[in-house]
Amino acid sequence: MHALTGYTDRWSAKQGGALRFMVSSAANRPFTLRFVRHLCADPNPAGPGYAEVAMASPLDGICDGRFQPAHLGSFGHVAALPADLRGGVRLAATIWPTTPGKGRQGLVALRIGAWQLALTIGADGATQAEATGADGRSIHAAVRCRLHGHRWYDVAAELTHDGRLTVSQRPHAPLADAGTAEALAAAPPAGAAEVFLAALPPEGEAPASAHYNGKIERPSLHGPSGAPLAVWNFAIGMGTQAATDIGPHAAHARLVNLPTRAMTGSNWTGTVHDWKSAPEQYGAIHFHDDDQGPLGWRESFTLTVPADWPSGLYAAHIKNAAGEDYIPFVVRPAQPRSDVVLLVPTFSYQVYGCYVRPGRGAEIAGRAAAWGALSQTPDMNPQFGLSCYNHHADGSGVALMTQARPMLDTRPRQFALMDPIEGGSGTARWVAESYIDQWLHTVGMDHDLITDHDLHDEGVAALAPYRVVIAGQHPEYHSERMMQAFEDHLGIGGRLIYLGGNGFYWRAEPSAEQPETLEVRRAEGGIRVWESMPGESYHQFEGGYGGLWRRIGRSSHKLVGISFSTQGRHLGFPYHFIGGVQDPRVSWMIAGLDVTPGSRFGAEGYMGGGAAGFELDSVNPKYGTPPHALVVAKGIVIHPDYAWVNEDMLVHRHPLPQEDWSCADMTFFETHAGGAVFSVGSMTYAGSLMVNGGDTVLSRLTANVVRRFADPAPFVVPGRG
Repeated sequence: MHALTGYTDRWSAKQGGALRFMVSSAANRPFTLRFVRHLCADPNPAGPGYAEVAMASPLDGICDGRFQPAHLGSFGHVAALPADLRGGVRLAATIWPTTPGKGRQGLVALRIGAWQLALTIGADGATQAEATGADGRSIHAAVRCRLHGHRWYDVAAELTHDGRLTVSQRPHAPLADAGTAEALAAAPPAGAAEVFLAALPPEGEAPASAHYNGKIERPSLHGPSGAPLAVWNFAIGMGTQAATDIGPHAAHARLVNLPTRAMTGSNWTGTVHDWKSAPEQYGAIHFHDDDQGPLGWRESFTLTVPADWPSGLYAAHIKNAAGEDYIPFVVRPAQPRSDVVLLVPTFSYQVYGCYVRPGRGAEIAGRAAAWGALSQTPDMNPQFGLSCYNHHADGSGVALMTQARPMLDTRPRQFALMDPIEGGSGTARWVAESYIDQWLHTVGMDHDLITDHDLHDEGVAALAPYRVVIAGQHPEYHSERMMQAFEDHLGIGGRLIYLGGNGFYWRAEPSAEQPETLEVRRAEGGIRVWESMPGESYHQFEGGYGGLWRRIGRSSHKLVGISFSTQGRHLGFPYHFIGGVQDPRVSWMIAGLDVTPGSRFGAEGYMGGGAAGFELDSVNPKYGTPPHALVVAKGIVIHPDYAWVNEDMLVHRHPLPQEDWSCADMTFFETHAGGAVFSVGSMTYAGSLMVNGGDTVLSRLTANVVRRFADPAPFVVPGRG
């Protein structure tokens, strides 16, 4: 485990507001604390210049250290079931195992003192019952037939008052893997039982053991006469972290580490795909042995943001002899002080955070040491869980992710990948946004910063004080509330500048119960590393349909004129101006520049070596690009590694010429309320803003856009003047 790391309770705070920090320090070592503001967070010596400013705080100095663990694996837990089990008890569930051969896995377990009774999958992959007496002696009864993965079974274990232990498994499909077994064990003692669902009681420091992979439906406990003692109906309270017991004791289970809900059950007919229409067909929860939820670490210190700290990108810098970390956060102004705001895409940060890429830590170690960059990576710290770009150990996609854990790949003074270009920074997320922040300061454009999470919480009210909203390098994930806020902002004359690529692409929704938790469902098309299974495309949080905003009727073509159309290696290429740049509507855009159609710009950059690259967006009137939109420049990338996005494909050939989809379209259009939109359509564009200290055609053009957008003079849609 990382020797010194931590997280905050939220992504941002206003001046005068408070942020809580949770830190784990190995061996309880003390650590030094200071706060810094990042003017540029890129550690590359050949980059635009790493720059941090120490920000004095009463908290500066030596802090006591405390080791705080992180344990993987989701499960359900009931602290005490107030039922007398001495007459005997039956444990039952319907299961859909996904890794039946991985070893011992708990399904339903009871513990009273040293006595335990459990329904499990045994080491050989078959259902078994396990009973452990107060003397520690264990008895097993196991079915001889192994379970098949991704098949439904009814399984049960029973222990009678006289110690007869039985187990059974019955497949729903006609498979030759049914069976029963019997043994003698210690009868249940008196006392309230602790209950574990999808795991077994702890065997060490972790809160549970032997975590199960797969779906469980309607786990239950019954007395000797068959009367229910507890029946957990997972179709109730879909958006919560509680499993409702409809039995006589209301022994509701607490769900730990974010198992996935709104999963099809054994009775799903295929005729309904929205769980809200037939919740009884969605009575299953998918548990994983590598799920990770909010860590729940104890608070280490609380920062009250000083009133004189400017809005910007900040971090708590913690360090001792064993380790070092920068825990990032955004400072918002107590009151807006500019007409321009940079929107930091923290939804996308969180969805990508903890992206385990095997071998990445070893790959970057040498360069990180040479650059003095942070070297810890998610693959070196699996205890912090996975990204929505990973698969679980059972092959299913990761749909839920929490901010309440260290995201070691979302840090300042860090690089995300080995840039293939000599001198390239390989940056993303926090560092890429620092390019934009640094550039705005360089060109003299005063601005505030807010985050995606602020926008979701406050809706359009978060944008209303600002004439100009700048969306950053990779604003890929948004909630419905955020998308509506952008539309409302433009509807009242606001201006939107999109300085990235692959933006406004996927839906992500937070939990009302745990706002620090986001959910993504990958329905239908889209470039994705996993797909939602049939019937499982609706979010458990709030119940909306998941997937691409294009499929939900809000394609980014309508919002910003362009949408994701191709991706390839982390390489950057130049733009060239086309005829649209000569339109009098954009004469202000090229003021002071020597521009002619065909002339190139943006041929250098700290991300991939050029301004147009990695993931690119292009116009398409079919999906909503406004008819009056102007394309002023194109970054065409004809490269064997750049392929089309699959949602554009109906047959094996793309319907458009390659130069019309394998490109970044620099696009401008006016809105009917006096506002306007400018989009660049490239993920590497931000890395070119500070080339030559910001004195380039690309930088001056972009500065012209920001200044004109900040000018209150209204834009006029052509034909309406």
